[in-house]
Amino acid sequence: MLFFTQCFGAVLDLIHLRFQHYKAKRVFSAAGQLVCVVNPTHSLKYAPTRCAAAQTSTEQGVLPPCHHHEAVHDPQLVPCTCPLFSCPWEGHLEVVVSHLRQTHRINILQGAEIVFLATDMHLPAPTDWIIMHSCLGHQFLLVLRKQEKYEGHPQFFATMMLIGTPTQADNFTYRLELNRNQRRLKWEATPRSVLECVDSVISDGDCLVLNTSLAQLFSDNGSLAIGIAITTSKVHNAEAEM
Repeated sequence: MLFFTQCFGAVLDLIHLRFQHYKAKRVFSAAGQLVCVVNPTHSLKYAPTRCAAAQTSTEQGVLPPCHHHEAVHDPQLVPCTCPLFSCPWEGHLEVVVSHLRQTHRINILQGAEIVFLATDMHLPAPTDWIIMHSCLGHQFLLVLRKQEKYEGHPQFFATMMLIGTPTQADNFTYRLELNRNQRRLKWEATPRSVLECVDSVISDGDCLVLNTSLAQLFSDNGSLAIGIAITTSKVHNAEAEM
């Protein structure tokens, strides 16, 4: 009976996922956009990333503990950029993508314009929806987070991070768009580098921010569709022409 119950639950989850994907394709196929259904990553114990912990310690005037092996730390190593996980991994920028795909099973979607369909928006905070977007010869990390900045008032934060340096990030512009029930909401900005913390981007408010009521206006049966488009910046194009 236990085996049957587990198998039956897995079949129901698969049917639900296929239904969500079919529904999204039906809505966005006219625009020729690729759709990726993203399931939430939920953690009851939100472990802050090491960069966030170091930032908090610095603000409080307390330096993080220094261990012997940290004295020879390679400054070119990047900590794991996957939010909601306290991952001890470090590596160079060139292998960040393979780490995210192999260790954290983050999907990657290719295309100039894609649709990010986040499911189960009703789950309690903190919850993350994460996907990688391959475009214009680079990889980007889209993070949608449900988090309480004020107790009892969860908000949704969406941002795009370039898996590259801040200088490379300045060459691009990303656009996030919500479109439903004759309402349209757009956010356009320069992506931040994964060398910066996602936590700091959210705390600074340099991202698309939705309160619960606004998110419900654009959601459909607990799913939120976000259109994503990435272009090269006008300044970069002008410099290339010169």
